[in-house]
Amino acid sequence: MQKSATVRSIQKRLFLLLLRAFMIAVAFLILFTLLVTGFVVAKSTQSAVQAEPLPLSRLETYYIVRGDWNGVNTIFTNSADLGATQWKSSTLLNAQGQVIVLNGQPVDPATSPAYQPASGETVAPIVVNGAVVGKLIVRQNIQPAGIFAFRLLEPVILASLILAVFATLIGLLLTRRVVSPLAEVIAAAEEIAGGRLQTRIRVKGPDDLRDLSNSFNKMADALERNDRERRDMLADIAHELRTPLTVIRGRLEGIMDGIYPADQNHIVPALEEAYLLERLVEDLRLLTLAEIHQLTFEKHKLDLIEIARRSIGMFQAEADEKKISLSLETSLEQALVVADSLRTEQVIGNLLSNALRYVPQGGRVWTEISRHGDEMRVSVNDNGPGISEADLPFIFNRFWRGEKSRSRVTGGVGLGLAIAKLLVEGQGGRITACNLPGGGLQVSVSIPAAG
Repeated sequence: MQKSATVRSIQKRLFLLLLRAFMIAVAFLILFTLLVTGFVVAKSTQSAVQAEPLPLSRLETYYIVRGDWNGVNTIFTNSADLGATQWKSSTLLNAQGQVIVLNGQPVDPATSPAYQPASGETVAPIVVNGAVVGKLIVRQNIQPAGIFAFRLLEPVILASLILAVFATLIGLLLTRRVVSPLAEVIAAAEEIAGGRLQTRIRVKGPDDLRDLSNSFNKMADALERNDRERRDMLADIAHELRTPLTVIRGRLEGIMDGIYPADQNHIVPALEEAYLLERLVEDLRLLTLAEIHQLTFEKHKLDLIEIARRSIGMFQAEADEKKISLSLETSLEQALVVADSLRTEQVIGNLLSNALRYVPQGGRVWTEISRHGDEMRVSVNDNGPGISEADLPFIFNRFWRGEKSRSRVTGGVGLGLAIAKLLVEGQGGRITACNLPGGGLQVSVSIPAAG
């Protein structure tokens, strides 16, 4: 319910924002159209009014032919040229200044007083044979130009209003197509920020929004998985630290209370657990440095065969004690790579230690070194029980162990393979694992061969 209300609130905000953007765009469009059209129309109308010629020549001709102004109003009423409007709005005076035509209509000069031109009217004398026989008064009325401009702008304004309505309708349509999915993404992001990492969103809308939704869900999956792994790691660390600390505390308290004598038999177990704690802390430090890419590698050309032989020699005594066959198999004289000698030896040592831990007494562990294209491959194989296919993808995870009970009978804290993976990938290599057809596990490390 709360999430639905949040989505609706965000949808409302986004819709208003979208609508405001459309309305601002429409308003600017209307304003720009009005200004440009008004300027052009006013300019053209003013030019047309100023350019319209005064009909003086026709009046002069009329007076020369007739010798008087009788019937001159027909010129004003019957004119069909471009100046017809100006003809009908003009006033004609005789030589005495009396009105004989007013707005295209004849007027009896005997009853007409002398005409005084008003402001905004132009008086043009009509001259025949050097004498002024009359005057034409033209009213310079700008009103028709303004009305013309308004009538021209009227469809523009109407079209702009229709455009505004369409913009609103488009905004409503986009609300369903764009705003709603986007609002769900924002609301889900707020849920994630609040710690509810299980939040997911429905994939809908245009392709870009569907990609956004898919990416968001993948991000949420990663965050939830990382959070779960972090919690599991803290629980695993607490578990691994508790056992040796309990042993050390019990031994020391027993010695202090006089239950155990302070001899080698009772101090050595506590010291061994202290060594285990030290190794665990060092492994965790190494993991952390590798994960944040702060682990430095001193790379130089080295021979993997030599590294493998040295590692096998370190575990030979343990293998002999368990009656496990430990060997190296290769057809190469040299397997040169550019890598960190110490870290590479640590990787092979971790793989051998892991194999010896799970191979039963009388079993076999063998290391193979071969070349595959541009890579040198080191494979540590055993004929132990192997790992179920369901667990195989997780063996490089921190604190993973085949024993679900987490018993220490087989030893180890589940960091060896995780460290090996980080050390190999940090040097540009890769590590894989698979079950052998005849039983047992094979872990292979591939490193680019030296030129």
